[in-house]
Amino acid sequence: MGSCLSARIKAESPLHIGLSFKSARDGNDKGNSISKSSSVSTPRTPRTEGEILQSSNLKNFTYNDLKTATRNFRPDSVLGEGGFGSVFKGWVDEQSFAATKPGTGLVIAVKRLNQEGFQGHREWLTEIDYLGQLHHPNLVRLIGFCLEDEHRLLVYEFMPRGSLENHLFRRSAHFQPLSWSLRLKVALGAAKGLAFLHSEEAKVIYRDFKSSNILLDSDYNAKLSDFGLAKDGPTGDRSYVSTRVMGTYGYAAPEYMITDKNRPSGEHSLVEWAKPYLTSKRRVLQMLDTRIEGQYSTAGALKAAKLAIQCISTEPKLRPNMNSVVKALEQLQDSSETSGAKGGPITEPVDKSSQGSDTTNNKAVSYPRPSASILNL
Repeated sequence: MGSCLSARIKAESPLHIGLSFKSARDGNDKGNSISKSSSVSTPRTPRTEGEILQSSNLKNFTYNDLKTATRNFRPDSVLGEGGFGSVFKGWVDEQSFAATKPGTGLVIAVKRLNQEGFQGHREWLTEIDYLGQLHHPNLVRLIGFCLEDEHRLLVYEFMPRGSLENHLFRRSAHFQPLSWSLRLKVALGAAKGLAFLHSEEAKVIYRDFKSSNILLDSDYNAKLSDFGLAKDGPTGDRSYVSTRVMGTYGYAAPEYMITDKNRPSGEHSLVEWAKPYLTSKRRVLQMLDTRIEGQYSTAGALKAAKLAIQCISTEPKLRPNMNSVVKALEQLQDSSETSGAKGGPITEPVDKSSQGSDTTNNKAVSYPRPSASILNL
């Protein structure tokens, strides 16, 4: 098999690249969502596929390495499925990254491109481009890649708590309801990740911000993942809105959706569903998870709802920037802690009869599941 950096690298396949990060680490100051130590080089010139892979500072794995690390991609090693393909759990040596026995060394997550899927080589390369250069505590760490014959794989740090989507929507003994304090922590971590991407240093438009792409480590620190749809932000007089509609319906900004007129009838939008609740002081409490009752104050819930409704405003100029969102969430977290509404993770079994709905004052509120369809038009 040889090196995964194979002859399939094509010098004629340019990709426009954003800023090149030599170092970008989060500062120690509270609320510092933008790195102060990042150094940036700014030439926005097209780079070939080979240049991207060779300059990424990532480990170049062979396919046999990853087969061994994941026990030949065994079905019981699958961590999840997505548009890209399957994600497998594996183990490698912490220093050499050589495959090790299960349960020893560094745990990794290996994403293997599905050749039949709707996300392809370009998204795979975009992921390497951005996560090979951007480093921040609230972005998932990309360790390496494999390009060998028809095989395309990506190797990430393992996130033990899985995705936020699983914690919010799955009802099982494995996924217990997150406490109010943990929900604030996750929201704040995700906001810090976005603030970093939107900063002058990075200028990256993420384009696929949703609960399934927010991963949680063992301490419930949130990290953004899946940068296959990311793009460089605007410079000069350029608009940040592309004519190519990409993202997940119900999660992308409305200005991206105005050209998308062919949605299936009856398809739910989580944002549109939530607006009537978020704008009503009486109804907002009906949409809160009844399993965490008593862990938050009414004032705190209303502040969170007010921030949410601002963030999903149809008018872009009315939405707060992410640094403002970070500050608001920090204040909400502080007020929640000082009021004593901490509430740790709930460990009691979940009543499966409540699956898909929550009740407040005997009024059921059914939550629409996020659409899995990716817009890539």
